[in-house]
Amino acid sequence: MAETSGQERTERATGKRRQEARKRGQVALSREIPSAFILLTVLAVFHFAGPGLFERCLALVSGIFRNLHSLRVATIADAGTLAVELFRTVILLLVPIFLPLLVAGFLANVAQIGFEMHAEALAPKFAKLNPLSGMKRLVSLRSLVELAKSVLKILFVGGIAAAVVSGYLTDFPALVRLDLMSQWHLLNQAAFKIIFYVCLAMILLAALDYAYQRWQYEQSLKMTKQEVKDERKQSEGDPAVKARIRSLQRQTAYHRMMAEVPAADVVITNPTHLAVALKFRPEEMPAPKVVAIGADYIAERIRDTARAHNVPIIENKPLAQALYKMTDLGDYVPVDLYRAVAEVLAYVYRLKGKLSL
Repeated sequence: MAETSGQERTERATGKRRQEARKRGQVALSREIPSAFILLTVLAVFHFAGPGLFERCLALVSGIFRNLHSLRVATIADAGTLAVELFRTVILLLVPIFLPLLVAGFLANVAQIGFEMHAEALAPKFAKLNPLSGMKRLVSLRSLVELAKSVLKILFVGGIAAAVVSGYLTDFPALVRLDLMSQWHLLNQAAFKIIFYVCLAMILLAALDYAYQRWQYEQSLKMTKQEVKDERKQSEGDPAVKARIRSLQRQTAYHRMMAEVPAADVVITNPTHLAVALKFRPEEMPAPKVVAIGADYIAERIRDTARAHNVPIIENKPLAQALYKMTDLGDYVPVDLYRAVAEVLAYVYRLKGKLSL
């Protein structure tokens, strides 16, 4: 937008701006959090299901070696049956591992941004296939930051893993003299310890990366003051137009109010600053009703209209002030003012000859 060019983006993003960004797939998403979740899941799977998985793998390998002699004379049908059985067994071995990992990765992303699907974010963008745009992304500041983060992550995590492995270097030569089960226990212990410490490191990196992604996300959504004003105009309407509408509404209400004055029973005045017109129909109303009320110029117009239609005008400063403070257009007279208003109406009715002396 030309009128916003040159302005600094100093304003926090509005709710509308955030919703539009989410529809485009622009969210604060850390890739380190799913990695940490998956590592935690791997740790839990191998800790609780590791022995069972090892026994099933051992049974599978042992079965294959025991039946090697029969494979030489097997027919094509037997080979197909064996392949299907082997495939089924391998799948049953892998499902307990990969299913928790899939769930962990899914939940890690949902925990960050919630579960939403937008067609705009899923639609293919052919502009991304432009080699020039791709080169610009490769040499952008964001790409350099991501590269630096990856290098630091490799060095940090790799250093921790190397430190843990170095503690087992003296034990590895003895593996050749151990049976298969003992080798498994030692390697399992080493792998569990490596994954545990790497997982702690990944959790720390994930927390730092998420904070950075949130900050970068907020920076990318910031708006200029002009953009905020333009969005407010779009969502709430142009202030000038709204002011004009309110003016027309006030004029309409004013004309409607003045049209009720000729039907009023009495106009109570201050005498010059306030005017309140009352109407009372015992068969229709529970109490006298305020059909017109105003101060200064409006009060003068109420009095002029009342004179033009022979509506009695009574000067009663305390009552006019009380009615002006306690009521609004269309309200019934408050109970506290019943007596004072009744006296005024009685006087008016006497003047009109509606009440016998």
